[in-house]
Amino acid sequence: MPGWAASLLGGFGEETYREVVNVPETPIPTRVLVVDDEPGITDLVAMALRYEGLSVEAVHTGAEALRSVAKLRPHLMVLDVMLPDLDGFEVMRRLSGDLPLIPVLFLTARGELEDKLQGFTLGGDDYLTKPFRVEELMARVRAILRRAHEVGEDSGVVRYEDLVLDEDQHELTRAGQVIELTPTEFKLLHYLLLNSDRVVSKFQILDRVWEDDYDGNGNVVEIFISSLRRKLEAHGPRLIHTVRGVGYRLRRPPMPGDGHGFL
Repeated sequence: MPGWAASLLGGFGEETYREVVNVPETPIPTRVLVVDDEPGITDLVAMALRYEGLSVEAVHTGAEALRSVAKLRPHLMVLDVMLPDLDGFEVMRRLSGDLPLIPVLFLTARGELEDKLQGFTLGGDDYLTKPFRVEELMARVRAILRRAHEVGEDSGVVRYEDLVLDEDQHELTRAGQVIELTPTEFKLLHYLLLNSDRVVSKFQILDRVWEDDYDGNGNVVEIFISSLRRKLEAHGPRLIHTVRGVGYRLRRPPMPGDGHGFL
């Protein structure tokens, strides 16, 4: 067990934990799958989640994760990248298309930008680097679950060009083709669609999409914008444009011969 995890695990009784991370009085009836090859990490994360009132199953390999997802149908997966058989990215690839998208929090010692981008591209919702603080982990978990819950409660259809975002069905189509989005990507695109007539800054996006639950810098916005662009542009021209030094906006593709181009 890593020393930082052992010290946290050994120092927490239930009352201490509840005081430190401010456990809500009313637990959320949610199933969470924790996947990490270090028992000390799974013990720590599982304890924190159970004190939140969540139902938790912990496994230690990629193969076990695939079996558990099919059986448990979790509302959230905390997934380590460095596993002894299949790495976390390969687990995500094998799950793609077989089941409805599961919100995923990657939990790993690999913190390079390329790794984060790959994780988000495969459908991850957040990325927490070891060593981590338990209260930060739980803030990220609450944020992901809240975004997923908000997506499920919304209703209505938003249209822009050939995009149709159906909040009631949590479905996005472009030119009639279904595009799978994570809850965070869905909420981000929804915010951009509602503000399609103006530029929104990274900080406005963090405030409205991540709210108070993300204390990092704006790089996470760039990563999610990049992921959204790739998914949307697989079915048509670019719609999400960068306004240098300001932020992002949706802009209709230029008509042939109008001579305009955008980033």
